[in-house]
Amino acid sequence: MVSPEINVFDELAAFLAAMDPEKVLAYHASLGAQQRMDELQWKHKESSLTDLEKEEMERYLVVERIVRLAKIHARQRLSAA
Repeated sequence: MVSPEINVFDELAAFLAAMDPEKVLAYHASLGAQQRMDELQWKHKESSLTDLEKEEMERYLVVERIVRLAKIHARQRLSAA
């Protein structure tokens, strides 16, 4: 059985991919966002994240998951065209 959380992510990703699949595939986080995620991952490995940083990292991971799913939907949409 698929959890409701996965369905919500999948639905949002499909919605984003339907807008313009080529733009979805071209999307990359900004350099600043990438650097911040790298910093959070390093601090996580060192077990030195604050509670606020843990929440921030979780938000980045949620966004990353949605973008990955959107790119999967975009590829499927383009290959079906």
